[in-house]
Amino acid sequence: MAGVGLRLNKFFNKKSMSSHIAGAGYSIVITIAPMLLVIVTLIIMQRLLGYTEESYYEKQLFQNTVLYIFIFSLLASAPLNAVLSRYISDVIFEETYADIMPCYYLGLLIQTLFCCVMGIPFCLHEWLSGGVRPAYVFISFCCFIALSFIFYTMMYLSICKDYIKISLFYAVGSIISLFLSLFLVYYIGISVCMSMLLSLTAGFLITASLGLALLTQYFTEYSHQYKKILKHIVKYRKLILANTFYTLGLFVHNFVFWTSDLQIRTAGSFVCAETYDYASCVAMFTNISASIIFIVLVEMKFNARYKQYSEAIIGGRLLDIQKTGMRMFRLLADELMSLVRIQFIISTVLFLVSLIVLQRFGYTGTIIQVYPCLAAGYFILFLMYPVFLFLYYFNDLNGALYTGCIFCLTTLAASICLLNTSPVWYGGGLTLGAFAGWTFSYFRLCRLEKHMKNHIFCSGTILKQVSGTRPSGQVYPDTQK
Repeated sequence: MAGVGLRLNKFFNKKSMSSHIAGAGYSIVITIAPMLLVIVTLIIMQRLLGYTEESYYEKQLFQNTVLYIFIFSLLASAPLNAVLSRYISDVIFEETYADIMPCYYLGLLIQTLFCCVMGIPFCLHEWLSGGVRPAYVFISFCCFIALSFIFYTMMYLSICKDYIKISLFYAVGSIISLFLSLFLVYYIGISVCMSMLLSLTAGFLITASLGLALLTQYFTEYSHQYKKILKHIVKYRKLILANTFYTLGLFVHNFVFWTSDLQIRTAGSFVCAETYDYASCVAMFTNISASIIFIVLVEMKFNARYKQYSEAIIGGRLLDIQKTGMRMFRLLADELMSLVRIQFIISTVLFLVSLIVLQRFGYTGTIIQVYPCLAAGYFILFLMYPVFLFLYYFNDLNGALYTGCIFCLTTLAASICLLNTSPVWYGGGLTLGAFAGWTFSYFRLCRLEKHMKNHIFCSGTILKQVSGTRPSGQVYPDTQK
């Protein structure tokens, strides 16, 4: 399949205003468009269905249900994403395409079991202790499974660089959800919150099913190599831990403040800190453009340099290896600095706009106090993530694991320490955690550059490693006996 970098180069190489706008639009479509589609669909549903007229309890229950579905779907998808992404990339490189669908179904089974372990006890508590209707509990659990199904399926399409179809499938699911919610409310007579939840579930299932249908169309062969996949998961278990710690670090500061005075409890099961969570959401969107810039960075320039370096290692001269390695890391340093400069300008402008807009719409008090520190934290976090991924690129599993652990644990510890301070410093836990993770990952990447030869040429083994009885150390028989 054609790489994303080729398409981006077609836009940006024309050096015209319209082509740059088209390139920026394409970058948005392949990065954050799915998330924006879901958010816009929910907003339109609320406007058209009369959501504001529902009781406070029903609105809080629905908001917390959606919040929990999204957060814990991401956490449930995190363990397998990195390790299976690596496996699929290796399979595509080796052109053993028959191994892809067995990996898909085995990973889907493992993730579904993990979701059940997380979701079923909570749903039982929500029903028995919280008194929530069984039908609502069942639909919310199905929505949780469906969204996890989407995250897992779209990972495979992302590896195939089929970003446009991913956004298209999200658009189809969102449109169906919107019209289904209108039908359920105005023709069937179901309550607004129940219809919105049911429509979201249907839309998620349709989106994931479209992705699965496309995968089965791409990869028609089936090898049944399940044992090979399990061995790969065990071998690269550090990737599982690294991605899990990183994803947990994204939300652990929210979990800490769910236990604070900001806590709001609904139905005896849902706990949140609405003001802190809202400030986190706005701060995240203030810096979300870093994801778009990073995709352009990797796809347009770095992939080509990385490919040249890999080809030099396989069959080039020592001079070629040294030259391409220097050019690759020089480009990496330049583009990371460009990312910092561009994102700083964008974040500063959006920060000032957000402060004005929040006050204009009546969001004052704690939200305004918490937002600045969180905005700084997400700025550093979105700068840490590219360096974290480049450790993946260079197969530094220990570095990626240490980065994820440092980020998560520092964020947790700092958030707990700042729990009883002024709201101005509430976001300091994320800021300190992201800074600690970024600092370690950056110096780890610098160290990797200095020892790249050792990392590439001295990490393998001459003899195949097997489990069994140790052979005798005797080389020649004793002929004198």
